[in-house]
Amino acid sequence: MTTSTGVPRGPGGRGSRSGRIDMTKLKTSGKRAATPMAAPQQLLDWNTTADGESIAMIIAGVDEAGRGPLAGPVYAAAVILDVSRPIAGLADSKILSEAMRDALALEIRERALAWSIASASVEEIDEINILQATMLAMERAVIGLSTLPDLVRVDGNRLPRLSCRGEAIVKGDATVPAISAASILAKTARDADLRLLHDAYPGYGFDQHKGYGTALHLSQLASLGPCPAHRRSFAPVRNALSVAIGTTISLSPSVT
Repeated sequence: MTTSTGVPRGPGGRGSRSGRIDMTKLKTSGKRAATPMAAPQQLLDWNTTADGESIAMIIAGVDEAGRGPLAGPVYAAAVILDVSRPIAGLADSKILSEAMRDALALEIRERALAWSIASASVEEIDEINILQATMLAMERAVIGLSTLPDLVRVDGNRLPRLSCRGEAIVKGDATVPAISAASILAKTARDADLRLLHDAYPGYGFDQHKGYGTALHLSQLASLGPCPAHRRSFAPVRNALSVAIGTTISLSPSVT
């Protein structure tokens, strides 16, 4: 299922990193030019104007990482691939090994025409809810690109606010190479962030489960209570916080 829309650009935000784009690779004139690559890696469409000029359409892929975890920011990435520098092995980040994701992330950063990684914080997740925070991270990732795309293809069935055309593509991370690349950048960036969280709060095992609600994480959450990196708007964290507060209150008379 694919939906399309285009709405005015919203405000930018923090947490964005981007690569630069060479616009000289994206323009041509005259009759429709032969594309330099086969379809699977072709991310530039061609529009023909009334006077016969063919202009390349810049297409970005966007995906998120970290909607489901109980802790840590939600990340998003936007990628514009370079058809003259193909990247083998692009796929949904969830089916790739960690070593393969890390290797592909380096290659994407080196070979893509442009890339951007952005996030929404735990505080923003708790304030506006995880869906809206995910849309915000995606919006920031697109704004962080060093050039504005003509078309943004987003994994899923919803679109963030965009200043250009957008297409929401269900299972796009498995079918659209630029979205696959975005999923890899978002996932590897978030995993790196969760390893830093593990250094700050070593008792929860963030380096192992990356914030997801595994048996280990739930056990440590029940034992230690939530840390500042936990999402208070998520039920397991909220429940653990209630227990922790109740324990503290029940113990306070004996302490005094």
